[in-house]
Amino acid sequence: MSDIHLRSALAIAAAIANGETSAREVVTATLKRIDALNPKLGAFTDVTPERALAKADAVDSARAKGEALGPLAGAPFSVKNLFDVKGLPTRAGSKINRTRAPAAVDATLVEKLEAAGAILVGALNMGEYAYDFTGENAHDGPSRNPHDLKHMTGGSSGGSGAAVAGGLTQIALGSDTNGSIRVPSSLCGIFGLKPTYGRLSRGRSFPFVASFDHLGPFARSVADLAASYDAMQGPDAHDPGQAARPFEPTFASLDSGLAGLRIARLGGYFARGGEPDAFEAADRVARALGATKTVELPETERARAAAYLITMVEGGALHADRLRERAEDFDPDTRDRLIAGAMLPGGWVVKAQKLRGWYRAAAAELFRDVDILIAPATPCRAPLIGQKTFRLDGQEMLVRPNMGIFTQPISFIGLPVCAVPVWTEGVKLPIGVQVIGPPWREDLVLRVARALERDGVVSAPIGACA
Repeated sequence: MSDIHLRSALAIAAAIANGETSAREVVTATLKRIDALNPKLGAFTDVTPERALAKADAVDSARAKGEALGPLAGAPFSVKNLFDVKGLPTRAGSKINRTRAPAAVDATLVEKLEAAGAILVGALNMGEYAYDFTGENAHDGPSRNPHDLKHMTGGSSGGSGAAVAGGLTQIALGSDTNGSIRVPSSLCGIFGLKPTYGRLSRGRSFPFVASFDHLGPFARSVADLAASYDAMQGPDAHDPGQAARPFEPTFASLDSGLAGLRIARLGGYFARGGEPDAFEAADRVARALGATKTVELPETERARAAAYLITMVEGGALHADRLRERAEDFDPDTRDRLIAGAMLPGGWVVKAQKLRGWYRAAAAELFRDVDILIAPATPCRAPLIGQKTFRLDGQEMLVRPNMGIFTQPISFIGLPVCAVPVWTEGVKLPIGVQVIGPPWREDLVLRVARALERDGVVSAPIGACA
């Protein structure tokens, strides 16, 4: 199979199950592609060939014996390097963490994907300690956008975006505190799912802001996204913050269509503060879905400010000892924001959390009348690597904190979102749109994303530079 990188995870699993290819052949081809392309994409920080080939041989042996194979059997995946991977130090994008002892056990979501037959091939580059929207790492170098190597992937899950958009793996896992799945999805032109807060286990992953942290998948098809998400559901004692929800599958209902769904465009805050491309993409998706209604989520600007405050304070508290003992080993951009957060009054956090409760109730009121909300994912297409500022609504703004202006308010209240990639003819770089649902309705956001994909409104081709 010379086209393994073009196939979806589910197509690879089917090809292995019917004997068209073997898991070893898939993994060998994947490792060869990583070896050839990673030097220019900067997606992987660690590759695990021995582990991957051993797992591939186990899949092939199971098939030869007639044993049942998992739904993702033989499909390669990779994980942001804040997930524990047995035998590797969990870097979390930092210089400091790489001297830690190697992880003794895999992260829970790694275990779950491997239980479904998927094969881990390595760990991915990321913004330091996940406090980043650019995909530029001061210690490991930047991840580069597979559609134009001069441009950012977005972050902090930049390596995840590069790996999937570059065809290095079919599935990647990332984290999303304030937008770190949706921003790379938007800039790299792939699908990304931020589940409801508390839905998927964060067990044995390196935290950033415990009250906002989500983990979730990236893929180049909605079916792969749903299949990987379903495989990762389930309780885990290693994450006390995980909600006690039953398994609620999404894959079976993917092609249920749009009938009966009430879909609206988010206006107000979500219709300003970005470049025209961002709003045109959201308009195109809304039109395709027949969404003629526009609604507003009140006080979103204050909600984003409150989310930013909580992020700074929780992040600063988490890293207080490292800041005291090894401040010189941080990326200065990360360090300075963490120090500022550590100095903010705790009383401000109390007020921010009160606003959070109010804002969550306001969103719940909106969802009494609609099932899905549409909004831009990023304020613009991918900036250049090294670009520090951009102009939005006539104002010069910093890139690093402001790529998440449309994602951060949604993370603040933990709603499920699927980022979908939109393309403009003649433009090399994509831009994403958020498909937002009420709590625990990942099935709805994936169903809408699948309808858009089926109708050709959104798609995720492999980058031309990969």
